[in-house]
Amino acid sequence: MARHSTVTKPAPPRHAKRDPVAMGERDAAQNRAAGHHYELLERIECGIVLMGSEVKSIRAGRANLKDAYGLVRNGELWLLNLHIGSYENAGYSHHEPTRTRKLLAKADEIRKLIGKTQQRGMALVPTRMYFRKGKVKVELALGRGKQLWDKRETERRKTAEREAREAIARSRKC
Repeated sequence: MARHSTVTKPAPPRHAKRDPVAMGERDAAQNRAAGHHYELLERIECGIVLMGSEVKSIRAGRANLKDAYGLVRNGELWLLNLHIGSYENAGYSHHEPTRTRKLLAKADEIRKLIGKTQQRGMALVPTRMYFRKGKVKVELALGRGKQLWDKRETERRKTAEREAREAIARSRKC
């Protein structure tokens, strides 16, 4: 009796069809304007309290951080004006798009932020939203508002650096 060996195909990776946002490879939402309007000093990672339909909307890319800001109230951290669009298949449990959402951070981090946000010109600005181990995380930055001349100076510096890189690239080609 001869044994017949069968050749089996290697199993595809378990997450082959998963979304890069859900896998944590790409940000779910970014606030690009934050770097333009604020000088970002410190960054902290926070969890966020969400409903199920909000998580599915974030996975679908319907989150907007542009007008959002953080606030410390009664020893708790809150995120205001974060817009999360509605999820079509939510059934009866729809959520309000711009409701105030609670952020989850350690008590000592919140205590540090209380003192720093009370200084003049300082604000808590969400810079990005992403998934880590299946949970939605928000990166908050402590930012100082830029004046118009600061914005112009930053733009000049970026332009000069870009032109220098292009000149180096051109010299390498020749």
